[in-house]
Amino acid sequence: MNSKRLVRTLVILLVLGLNIGCDQLSKTIVRDKMEIYDRITYLHRHITFQRVENTGAFLSFGDSLSGPLRMILLNILPLLAVLFGLGYILAKPNINRVKLLGIILIIGGGFGNIYDRIVRGSVTDFMHINFVIFQTGVFNVADMSIMAGMFIVLIHSFLNRKAEADVNKLDENPIK
Repeated sequence: MNSKRLVRTLVILLVLGLNIGCDQLSKTIVRDKMEIYDRITYLHRHITFQRVENTGAFLSFGDSLSGPLRMILLNILPLLAVLFGLGYILAKPNINRVKLLGIILIIGGGFGNIYDRIVRGSVTDFMHINFVIFQTGVFNVADMSIMAGMFIVLIHSFLNRKAEADVNKLDENPIK
């Protein structure tokens, strides 16, 4: 492995580790300092910290599943997806840095929540935002990481498509 690829791999693993570490540290603090359903509000109840143990996935999807189906849908398939994503970014050296950051955030958030689900049996969620027309479910740092990563990847893809379309227009109608 050449030194450039080694440095790239180490940077990816460092960013991934920091991402997972921030998520796990925040959840540990919440589990240590708050009882389940304890509530702390800020900004006239627009921002709430409330510890919730989510036994399902996103928005409690699958929390009523049991047995092998639960294990497959909530643990095995997501774990395979994040491992595939990690393998993809490590094996493909020419991914744009912005897109790479987005993918790392998605993978890190996924690992954080999967770890909780496998080790603890539930995912600790603790943040809620309510600005009248905009309201979230209860979420955690891993969820923010996944959403930020998705936003980065989607915006990057949109801007690249727009740039490619502009280049194609120039190719079709060159200035003479």
